[in-house]
Amino acid sequence: MKKITTALAAAGLVAALSGCQALTSVFPADKTTPAADPVQEVGAVTEVFGDGQKITAAVVKYAADISNASLQAEDFAVADRKVTKVYANDAPVTAEQPKNGRYVVVELSKNDEDAVAFGVEGRDIIRRKPELKVTQTGDIADTGGNTIAPTGNEWQSKTAVNLVVDDFKQASFADPQTGVTVNYNLFVPKNYNPQKAYPLVLFIHDAGVTGSEVKTTLQQGLGAVVWASPESQAKNEAFVLAPQFNHKTVNDKSEATNDADAVINLIKHLQTQYNIDPARRYATGQSGGGMMEMAMNIKHPDFFAASYIVAAQWDAAKVAPLAKSKMWIVVSEGDEKAYPGMNAVTAALEKRGAKVARKTWSGLSTPAEFDAEARAMRSQNANINYTVLQKGTVVPAGQTDNSGANHANTWRIAYNIEGIRDWLFEQRKP
Repeated sequence: MKKITTALAAAGLVAALSGCQALTSVFPADKTTPAADPVQEVGAVTEVFGDGQKITAAVVKYAADISNASLQAEDFAVADRKVTKVYANDAPVTAEQPKNGRYVVVELSKNDEDAVAFGVEGRDIIRRKPELKVTQTGDIADTGGNTIAPTGNEWQSKTAVNLVVDDFKQASFADPQTGVTVNYNLFVPKNYNPQKAYPLVLFIHDAGVTGSEVKTTLQQGLGAVVWASPESQAKNEAFVLAPQFNHKTVNDKSEATNDADAVINLIKHLQTQYNIDPARRYATGQSGGGMMEMAMNIKHPDFFAASYIVAAQWDAAKVAPLAKSKMWIVVSEGDEKAYPGMNAVTAALEKRGAKVARKTWSGLSTPAEFDAEARAMRSQNANINYTVLQKGTVVPAGQTDNSGANHANTWRIAYNIEGIRDWLFEQRKP
């Protein structure tokens, strides 16, 4: 006993011992880890959905590799959040397949009130720092079979991983022709090869998220980030360009500022830096962003191979240059501006010789049902596809089903329709 006490004293631990009871607590028979905090770091994970950015997981880094088999959802608690799943991983990210490793991923309900990191309610923007307070509440084990008991500590997250959003870089372009400076986000394909030509997708946000914070357009919904997701990039490697404007770029009189020309010049500038295929430039936008792209296509009808226009409108008397363009338009029947506006636009284009395919879809369709609808519309070989989301199927429960809600929820649904995204990439300029 004396030799052991002396050795521990040399290590600065003599105060922890009190006879044989102290020996039991330091060297327990069940190999339980000592009370020293086993956690090294905690981080938060955010993910963007159709209605904004949400805090969806905590990642707890341990000093030892954790056995996934030892984990249950009840082993962790997160303040003011509902834990849905707990598993181990060998990297600080969420995963489909758990792996033994130093990281414990604590997935959280995206429906929690405090899940929102960025969201829009009416005219109000909600921003919340991606911070979490995590407590281990049950016994877990490392891969050596040692039990790691709860310490009672509440760990505050210090870092955050913003899935897909973090893959964009931010920059500014001062256009010498218009005098306009465009602040923008750019996703470069992760395996970019300068010997290979890549498509580019341009996304322009709606007026509701106008502001000076350049990443806002990435956080507000899927319009930009869906094209840069690992799933999309696996099918179609592409550059994704998402400008952020701090002022309105179009108005309800179907007038656009010279920001539209500046964005065209920005794309031309990027083509001098990267191998971007001029035959595969695509445009998409929601509400005012879709209107801006209508203006860009009218002035530059040969620039984009195809456009995906969501919840927008334009003066039907001005759209004649678009008669030969390839466009997929999505509006909601309950949107009192975009729906009648695009009815007039598609009728005017038809009179100018465009072939228009029309169909009303349920906004409650499953992904498989949306894909079937998209295939059926694509089979008509029209250059203008016009999808109307049926009234009563667009606005989620808990929201007032009015024109504004139908308008804003159009893009929540539209960018999740994979069949339309696939159609866009199939289009090429001759």
